[in-house]
Amino acid sequence: MTDKQRLPGRRTSGARASGILAELGPGLLVMDVDSTLIEQEVIELIAEHAGTREQVADITERAMRGELDFAASLRQRVSTLAGVNRTIFADVLDQVRLTPGAEELIARLHASGCRVGIVSGGFTEVVGPLATRLGIDHMAANRLETSEGVLTGRVEGRIVDRDVKEQCLREWAAEDDVDMRRTVAVGDGANDLSMIATAGLGVAFCAKPVVVEQADAAVHVRDLMAVLELL
Repeated sequence: MTDKQRLPGRRTSGARASGILAELGPGLLVMDVDSTLIEQEVIELIAEHAGTREQVADITERAMRGELDFAASLRQRVSTLAGVNRTIFADVLDQVRLTPGAEELIARLHASGCRVGIVSGGFTEVVGPLATRLGIDHMAANRLETSEGVLTGRVEGRIVDRDVKEQCLREWAAEDDVDMRRTVAVGDGANDLSMIATAGLGVAFCAKPVVVEQADAAVHVRDLMAVLELL
């Protein structure tokens, strides 16, 4: 828990929060991707092609509840993808479904002068095209290592864990000249806790209990436009 000023009580999508952006002006909203911006977990869609979806889904669930270290759990899950041809990314993109309200929320934020970023423990091969399609201003995700067009079962470069997500929030706010009081973070899993604690408004979206407990506000309906009610 950070020492920032908390809202007076944890609000839900049925009641307006303090109207942080309405009061302070356009800001920056950063959201998670898997099970937040989109309905699915990208790594599970990829694991379907490797025949390891059930195993990967179990590890993902435990990591999102905060029971496992995210970086270690990601490496474990990615190792099961070794041998999958990178051509499957086109199929995975076709399977991805945006969470209801996603496109409208982003459009409304942009229309009001806000910037939008997405941070993901998923992969640039899928998150990148989504960001382009939606006109996202900032994006960070993991990259899968390939060799001769086949996944090696390893991740390239830094892993986007909870600390990196918070770092991205701070860096993008500075880049956009946005005071941290005018930042919003939206997520559902333990990997989102640091950015949720750091943002001016931290929103738990259809989240694990540990996230709901620590967020400033909680949305319990799968419609991202409900987040707008809190701003």
